[in-house]
Amino acid sequence: MAKIKSNVSSSRADKQSKTTIKSLHKREKGAGNAEKVIREQIKKLTVKYEPDCNVIAYETGEELLAEGKKLDVVFLDIQMVGMNGIDTARALREKQEDMVVIFITGVKEYVFEAFDVSAFHYLLKPVEEKKFSEVFERAKKEVEKRTTQGQKNIFIKTRNRSFTINHDNILYIENRGKKVEIHTSNEIIDTYASMNDLEKQLGGNFYRCHRGYLVNMAHIAEYENDSISLSNGENIFMAKERYNEFVKEYMRYLRNGGTAGV
Repeated sequence: MAKIKSNVSSSRADKQSKTTIKSLHKREKGAGNAEKVIREQIKKLTVKYEPDCNVIAYETGEELLAEGKKLDVVFLDIQMVGMNGIDTARALREKQEDMVVIFITGVKEYVFEAFDVSAFHYLLKPVEEKKFSEVFERAKKEVEKRTTQGQKNIFIKTRNRSFTINHDNILYIENRGKKVEIHTSNEIIDTYASMNDLEKQLGGNFYRCHRGYLVNMAHIAEYENDSISLSNGENIFMAKERYNEFVKEYMRYLRNGGTAGV
């Protein structure tokens, strides 16, 4: 609309047309400024709550799609100039299914459309920092979960063999000095490894309940403030000082679709 020019005329119809064009200019300019303010706000909040992340801001859905970058979390305004947020998300899903999409909208009715493209969550305008931090924290954990699901096997090397183990088959890992014991559904495997390294490799579905134990939350049947009972009937230690944090992480795991051991 910025390139449209109206011819100066003394006719009433032409004056009305000119007035309409000016009004459209003002509305578009106002909408553009509002979108810019929201982009800057989301960018600042994202960096505040995840300083090491790389944040890229795009003005339109077309610009985002043309860039073709692999993304972890995408904030999309539903009402954008050009391609709207819903259509942009649909096109993004065709290229990358595992990204976390969070919609921003000023109209609650759009929320139902958002879930048609597997939106993770939504934020209502004006965006409140407290709500943003809650949703963004959940989004980061969801990214971690999806990354872990994409790397389900862990490579193990012992004195006699080298092989991979599926995460789901690991019940827990026990620290034995320079070695660890990996307790699986079928066997106990001794290997030289660091508990810290294994904790990083196995990801968010495993919890370090004690300095000597790393437990797969999928195999937890019951827990108390000093012990955890597993699906195979075994019990392992729980450090009392880690109990409260463990409960929070276990509840998060269950809320995000994790299964409890039986």
